[in-house]
Amino acid sequence: MNFAEVAVDAPIGYDRTFSYSIPHSVTLALGQAVWVPFGSRTLQGVIFSLNNVPQVPETRDIIAPIDPRPLLNPVQLQLARWISSYYMAPLFECAVLMLPPGFRTRLRAYISSPFPTSTGDDSDLTPDQARVLQYIRKKGRVEQEVVEKALGKGTRAAVSELTRLNLLDKAWEWDKPRVSAKYVAHVRLSDDDGLRLDEQARQLAGRSPKQAALLTYLLEASTPAPKATVNKEFGVSAVNALERRGLIKVEGIQIERDPLAGRAFLSGPGVVLTPAQSQSVLTIEETLENPAKEPRALLLHGVTGSGKTEVYLNSVERCQASGKRAIVIVPEISLTPQTIARFASRFPSRVAVLHSRLSPGERFDQWWRIYQGDYTVVIGSRSTIFAPQPDLGLIVIDEEHEWTYKQQDSSPRYHARDVALKISELSGAVVVMGSATPDVGTFYQAMSGKYRLLSLSERISPIPNAQASPSKGGALATVSVVDMREELKEGNRSIFSRSLRMALEDTLDEGDQAILFLNRRGSASYIQCRACGMTLKCRSCDIPLTYHATEDRLICHYCNTRRTVPTQCPQCLSRQIRYLGLGTQRVAQEVSQTFPGINVLRWDTDAARNTKSHEEILNRFIDGEGQVLVGTQMIAKGLHIPSVTLVGVISADIGLNMPDFRSGERAFQILCQVTGRAGRGSAEGRAIIQTYQPDHYAIVAARYQDFGIFYQKEIQFRREHNNPPFSRLVRLVYIHTNWAVCLRETQRMAKSLRQEQAAWGIADIELIGPAPAYPPRIRGHYRWHLILRGSDPASLLERVPISRGWSIDIDPVTMT
Repeated sequence: MNFAEVAVDAPIGYDRTFSYSIPHSVTLALGQAVWVPFGSRTLQGVIFSLNNVPQVPETRDIIAPIDPRPLLNPVQLQLARWISSYYMAPLFECAVLMLPPGFRTRLRAYISSPFPTSTGDDSDLTPDQARVLQYIRKKGRVEQEVVEKALGKGTRAAVSELTRLNLLDKAWEWDKPRVSAKYVAHVRLSDDDGLRLDEQARQLAGRSPKQAALLTYLLEASTPAPKATVNKEFGVSAVNALERRGLIKVEGIQIERDPLAGRAFLSGPGVVLTPAQSQSVLTIEETLENPAKEPRALLLHGVTGSGKTEVYLNSVERCQASGKRAIVIVPEISLTPQTIARFASRFPSRVAVLHSRLSPGERFDQWWRIYQGDYTVVIGSRSTIFAPQPDLGLIVIDEEHEWTYKQQDSSPRYHARDVALKISELSGAVVVMGSATPDVGTFYQAMSGKYRLLSLSERISPIPNAQASPSKGGALATVSVVDMREELKEGNRSIFSRSLRMALEDTLDEGDQAILFLNRRGSASYIQCRACGMTLKCRSCDIPLTYHATEDRLICHYCNTRRTVPTQCPQCLSRQIRYLGLGTQRVAQEVSQTFPGINVLRWDTDAARNTKSHEEILNRFIDGEGQVLVGTQMIAKGLHIPSVTLVGVISADIGLNMPDFRSGERAFQILCQVTGRAGRGSAEGRAIIQTYQPDHYAIVAARYQDFGIFYQKEIQFRREHNNPPFSRLVRLVYIHTNWAVCLRETQRMAKSLRQEQAAWGIADIELIGPAPAYPPRIRGHYRWHLILRGSDPASLLERVPISRGWSIDIDPVTMT
């Protein structure tokens, strides 16, 4: 093959490659990363096909391979093309998802002036050119992007002209690698025979005892010793002297940065499966063993505490026995420690971890060891679906309904569940999706026969005895709903209803533990002036600032802006400042005041900023250091703590009335998930839901923990309004610092789409908007959006050019 089609790291259209010729001296393969010329620049690229004929008459040569090995296999190349086409994202951006951490780099332009002071020839310069030249002379050598950012419009043209006039010098340099393999200097004996070295040690004993001691130490050691340790023990001069004599050598040895290093996972006894679990595992095993068996995707619908994780473990075991490997993804990094513990106990030294909270070095080393096939199972969050796991046979998606599986912040805006299903289609791997409250669309597909439905309808008690017969666990927690309107009528203005307060007292008196859930951080949702009504908002975002008592600061939860708390209103100067609403900090404070002497733990992103702190909080609660755990949504999912007998939902109304057709589904899911944390041990569980909307169908269904009741109501609602799964959505968001520009551009885009729709006679696509997004402004940028709804809305979008400033979200999981 003489030509290669290469996806290039440039902002170009989606699913697009460029033709390059392959130099005769170079051998290249599919999936290999290469340097290619692109205009006047040198860019990274990935080879997607090799051909005898190029797409264009004239081609340029590939410069060189970046790595001698193909980094992407054929399945990954097909997957990248599908992601690019489906999510309308540049092909290289989609390939980067599967490349090693720290892979991406580029050439950067640096500018300097050969004349540090004015030469007198500056009078003919334009104002922009004079400004740039003065800036460079003052700063010295500066990256061009920094100059353009500092000086704004007109800078790039001025730099080009000044370079042409030889008033500026431009040099190109590669970025330094952000992460690479770690090598640590070690000391070892030279290649001389041991007898000669032993003789040398005896000769040195009299005049250089430290050198002799070091030689003896290395002779007795079976492996090289870290140089830092040897320097400290025997002295730098002794090490240098022996190295000069040629008796020892210093060499770098690669060190594995293993996130599980130093941790012990006890192998527990096997658990006897219930008949329902056994049947589920058998069905998964049959699908694994028979590549022709359809469907390859299975939905494991099991109530909270029904033993879904044990089904996952047994399925991975069967997968491993068949010579294949597995990927397990969880929706929250906070769930990773418990999941790792369960899997590492069952598969010692065969579990890899991949997620964004690892250090860059840990991610780098884990990726390459996975690539080399060192692990049976890889565990992590959303992006773990792209792990280079060879011989992939099984993908497990725990809590498959979670919206966190959707990438929303940057392109490509993929959904990990849909990517897993595509991998299954391309490779034949089996996908197991588990949830107590499945996504409505997923359950609809299972009922339609697209996925195989497996059911676990009863809670179970794990029995650590291979000979014991399986037994049912206790029933689901008893759930009661408290109408907070009635509490107000009775004069109770506390954040705790009378029922919840009494239940907390009983639970604590009995020595059990309780979880209190509120899906909002901070102490007060906002502060308001009682005199003029002004609410303090973030200067960059159109949302109120949240008060955090632990820091005594007002914080924006979107851009993290922080302000001191004013003592008087900035608008009317009144001192009547009122703290309104509540968050987890306030709840924890109220528990401590109501029940003195009780140790309260708080688990939210303010209290747990890294993986280690997540695990520390969880372990402290499991070990009984806290009697009450207060937290946000991270405490609602997947946690198994048998001593928790009470769950209190402080407010079920948060998010229930958001401008999003999925708000009811989200409320039902999180309420069922959090109430499912109670009663997982021998004692009965109880849950109390506080709400001002007790008749809302999502809360009624959550009270009975009945997915069927909720599903029938929700699917009817979706059908009536033609919402997914009966249609598909595309969301376009335009962002600009100027409100008028934002409005004008969204109106222009809406007009173009309607014109194309009419021209092509497309009748089954509905255009909604333009309208302000929620929130309408974030980080100083206004946001307007358009929604396309229909059987194939992307087909209309493909006919209209998309200008800079637009983001496209295919199958959005939220309208905010």
